[in-house]
Amino acid sequence: MSLRKTASLAGATLLLPLALAACGTTDAGATAAAPTGASTGECADVPTSTGPVSLTDSFGRSVTLDKPAERVAVLEWQQVEDALTLCVAPVAVADVAGYTTWDGAETLPAGVTDVGTRGEPNLDALFAADPDLIIVEAYTADDEIIKKLAEYDVPVLATQGADAADPVANMIDTFDLIAQATGRTERAASVVDEFEAHLADAKRKIADAAPAHTDFVYFDGWIDGGNVALRPFGQGSLVGELGEELGLTNAWTGQVDPVYGLGQSDIEGMAPVGASTLLYTGTKDEEDWTAGLAKNAVWANLPAVVEGRTHAFPAAIWTFGGPRSAEMIIDAYVDIFAQ
Repeated sequence: MSLRKTASLAGATLLLPLALAACGTTDAGATAAAPTGASTGECADVPTSTGPVSLTDSFGRSVTLDKPAERVAVLEWQQVEDALTLCVAPVAVADVAGYTTWDGAETLPAGVTDVGTRGEPNLDALFAADPDLIIVEAYTADDEIIKKLAEYDVPVLATQGADAADPVANMIDTFDLIAQATGRTERAASVVDEFEAHLADAKRKIADAAPAHTDFVYFDGWIDGGNVALRPFGQGSLVGELGEELGLTNAWTGQVDPVYGLGQSDIEGMAPVGASTLLYTGTKDEEDWTAGLAKNAVWANLPAVVEGRTHAFPAAIWTFGGPRSAEMIIDAYVDIFAQ
């Protein structure tokens, strides 16, 4: 499964991170299995409200439910992760295989209906799972997925995919919306407190370690026409902002898109930031684009490469995820800069 993605620059269209192939479906069953990503202790006796739910989603749309949603279908991975962190197991998910590969923060239980790709879900499979709420990721109130699902008699909660103006706040806002819809606001508050404490503790560890180099650039990539294309996570990216919250400096200051904070480059374009510590995804895609780095003379002569300051993050860290993915990102920074 390829997750090759391109990011917009000014005036360009952002191509969202969509999987390329649809997956099959499985029977949802009468009830959802218990989440397995959070420990049994965490998910035992989670306080859940029982009264009617009335909330406003990321695009000012009113969402009303007779009671908190229990059978949720989720069409984007951050929101899948969020539901599991809230101890709610989705009955249907878009691209189960992709989620399992790219997001290791929370584990999907068995028996979840796979409704195909995130960009074009199989609506027959989606509604056969009998959800009482569908959670989607959108970018405007007029997104095609919202329009399409509005034709059906199931409430839709639309969450904002990203916001480079404040990616950490947007991540938490999305998590909180899902908590409201599922009656898990107490659980959400506890998780956010844990995240903030995790961040503060990690910042202290890095400060105490006083690393000699604190500038960094995080990137991922793919093969494009036989060449390695790179995507630096610049100002406004979740990875970049978490690094700066830890007291580090994101050295990629080139042009980025206004939603994800992502730039575009080739290997030669990394020369201006090559003295910074270079970080990249450790998740393996169909194409081993990292093999192309070692073959490039410009890459081989970057100061960070010469000095051994290039590091792959652990696999299955979803860089567009929720609080638990953010904690994994934070841990990766600590492992690199506080040793």
